[in-house]
Amino acid sequence: MLAAASLGVSAGAGAWVQSHWSERDAVSGQDAGAHASQQARSDAMQDNVNRLAEKVGDLQAKLIEMDGVSKRVAKAAGIAYTDPELADSMPAQDADLASSLAGTDLGWSADRLGEQLDHLAKQMSEQQDWFTMLDSVLTERTGNEARLPNYRPIDYDEVASSFGWRRHPVTGRHALHEGLDFPAPKGTPIYAASGGVVSEARYVPGYGKLVEINHGNGMSTRYAHASSIVAKLGDVVEKGQLIARVGSTGQSTGSHLHFEVRMAGHALDPNLFLPAREYMDNQIAQLEPGK
Repeated sequence: MLAAASLGVSAGAGAWVQSHWSERDAVSGQDAGAHASQQARSDAMQDNVNRLAEKVGDLQAKLIEMDGVSKRVAKAAGIAYTDPELADSMPAQDADLASSLAGTDLGWSADRLGEQLDHLAKQMSEQQDWFTMLDSVLTERTGNEARLPNYRPIDYDEVASSFGWRRHPVTGRHALHEGLDFPAPKGTPIYAASGGVVSEARYVPGYGKLVEINHGNGMSTRYAHASSIVAKLGDVVEKGQLIARVGSTGQSTGSHLHFEVRMAGHALDPNLFLPAREYMDNQIAQLEPGK
C-alpha cells in the first residue's frame, strides 16, 4: 500500500509539473508574439517618421531654391528688395531651420515633424505671396513703360519747329508751340507713339485732321494736320501701328506732322520721350514680318 501510495504521489506530482511548465511555455509564447507584433508596429512607425523627415528636408531645400530664383528674377527685372513695392512683402527665411534640416535626425518624433511641416506650410504661403507681389510689380512697371510715347511717330528726323515759345507762322502771334513739327511728303505714314485708345479721329479747327490717343494715367498724344485718318474713334491701337498719313490740313503752311505729348491736359516736350534714330531703326526691324 505504501508503495502504491508513493507511485500515486509521484504520478500526481509529475502531472502537476508538466501542466505548470506547459502553462509557462504558453504564456511565454504569447508574450513573445505580442512583443514581436509591437516591434513590427514600432519599426513601421519609425520608417514612416524617417520618410516624413526626408520630405521635410526636401521641402526646405525647395524653399531655399525658390527664394534664390525670386531674387534672380527681381535682379534681372531691375527690382531691388528695398523697393517700396516689395519691402513690406518679403518672406523671412529661417536660416536656423535650414541648418537644422541639413543634418536631419531620422529619429525625430512625429510631433517635431508636425511642427516643421506647419512651419514649412507658413513659409510656402509667404513665398507664394512674394511671387504674387513680384508678378504684380513687374506687370505694373511693364505697363507703365508700355504707355510711354517713345516710338517715333514718323520715319523722318528733321524737326522744322521745336517745342517752346515762337511766333506762329500763320497768325503771327507769339505763342507756345506745344509739340514738334516733322516735315514730310504728303501721304507719309504716321504711327502711334504708344498703345492706347483713340479718343479723337476727326477734323479739329487749327489742328486739321487730328488723331488723339489716350494712353492711360492722364497721358495722351496728338497727331495733327493729317491728309487722311486711318484709325477710328474708340479703336484700341498698339505702339507703332499706322493711324494716319501726313498732310497739310488746318492751320498749316506745308506738309508736315505736328506731334504733341500731354499729361493731364498739359503739353510736354516730346523730346523727353522720343528715342534716338538707332533705337527707332531697331523698333522698325522688330515690327517687320518674320523678325
